[in-house]
Amino acid sequence: MKNLSRILPSNIILETRGDTDIMIRSLQFDSRLVCKDDVFFAVRGTVSDGHDFIGMAIEKGASAIVCETAPVEMSALIAWIIVSDSALALAFMASDFFGNPSGSMNLVGITGTNGKTTTVTLLHSLFTGLGYKTGLLSTIRNKVQQREVPATHTTPDPIEINRLLGEMADEGCEYCFMEVSSHAIDQKRIAGLKFRGGIFSNLTHDHLDYHKTFEAYLKAKKGFFDSLPVEAFALVNKDDKNGIVMLQNTKAEKFSYSLLSMADFRCRIVENQFVGLQLNIDGHDVWFRLIGSFNAYNLLSVYACAMLLGQDPMQVLTLLSSMEPVEGRFNYITAQANITAIIDYAHTPDALKNVLETINDIRQHNNEKLITVVGAGGNRDTTKRPVMARIAANLSDQLILTSDNPRFEEPEAILGEMMKGIDAAKANRVLVIANRRQAIKTAVTLARENDIILVAGKGHETYQEIRGVKYPFDDRKTVKELFSLKS
Repeated sequence: MKNLSRILPSNIILETRGDTDIMIRSLQFDSRLVCKDDVFFAVRGTVSDGHDFIGMAIEKGASAIVCETAPVEMSALIAWIIVSDSALALAFMASDFFGNPSGSMNLVGITGTNGKTTTVTLLHSLFTGLGYKTGLLSTIRNKVQQREVPATHTTPDPIEINRLLGEMADEGCEYCFMEVSSHAIDQKRIAGLKFRGGIFSNLTHDHLDYHKTFEAYLKAKKGFFDSLPVEAFALVNKDDKNGIVMLQNTKAEKFSYSLLSMADFRCRIVENQFVGLQLNIDGHDVWFRLIGSFNAYNLLSVYACAMLLGQDPMQVLTLLSSMEPVEGRFNYITAQANITAIIDYAHTPDALKNVLETINDIRQHNNEKLITVVGAGGNRDTTKRPVMARIAANLSDQLILTSDNPRFEEPEAILGEMMKGIDAAKANRVLVIANRRQAIKTAVTLARENDIILVAGKGHETYQEIRGVKYPFDDRKTVKELFSLKS
């Protein structure tokens, strides 16, 4: 229980009514979860407005309401806190409710279109290997040291973030590495957190279903760096033209990393194979088990972050060299006849292009084929669908368009939009098979000795979401099963 008056954000309060000197049990922004003595936050969302559920929250026992617009009738038995921004109030009060846990550790946020999950996962593994108690907040999973907590969003809501950070603080975590999505920044989920540093990976075409324009998407990402405190560091990919934009107006100390130009941290690709990468970082040639130029950027950003956090260079490089690829990111499976399947989460045009170009760069034989199986998610940015199909057709010998997570859209409609990106000259090498298992089976059937199959879009996911239901489906297990039948 906490005293409500002690966690009120005075800077955004417009008015209070009733007694705020009361003990509260918990914070809620979902009226269905409200219990006796809870505070309910009426947050305006993209689908519904929490103000419409104030009455329900009171009926369920809420003792305080935080809102932007007070109802006409206000019960004298309820504490009313009228604020300029309910989402901001929720974030600030959640941090205070859990004892401002982010201030007790080194919290580093990673944002960008691609590379966030790999970067935070490598950082968590690295700092754990260096002997620190470390937390992780990522798309794949959340971790309090080595204890896993299921992840439901790239960045959780403010209550969940601070609850998890509170658990980390209680267990003595010195570091936490978290993915910071554009949605979370825009929805103020990370407000109230104290960051030790921020990392920018890249910015490409994605999430325009939510942000509507690329400029709005850029602005959301930049908002994270604009909010960093003066004692934090801001580390950006200089090879992405938007990296320098992120540094404009930030109060944090500015650093950059690059493979192509002068920067504070640089590396060079010496060798790139299916079994790994040889990089020259900081004058040292090191072999890594990760693959592709995009992972060279991820590894360099991890190394740079570790240096900015005061770690020993050789210890860091030694530990990084032993790490396996992150689950669902360029994982490869080899069958008899030397057929290789690569499973990757690539679900944006840039990520797909990176993976396909990497495969083409390290192909070993002139007669091998690259067969790509890819789809696009439903109820998401529709403009990237034809772009992804065009990239896949241009960089593959055979393309099979299939269903991803159609959600509440018809798979055939999504595939129809993808086909709009296929040039007439490439149409004869494109198959459309809506059933994902059947599409992968067709790729395996078509594959001959030395051929490569890329199954893209779902990576680590173990389900396929159709009409609001998540059905079990794992690209990796499916490929392994079909390979065993082929051999």
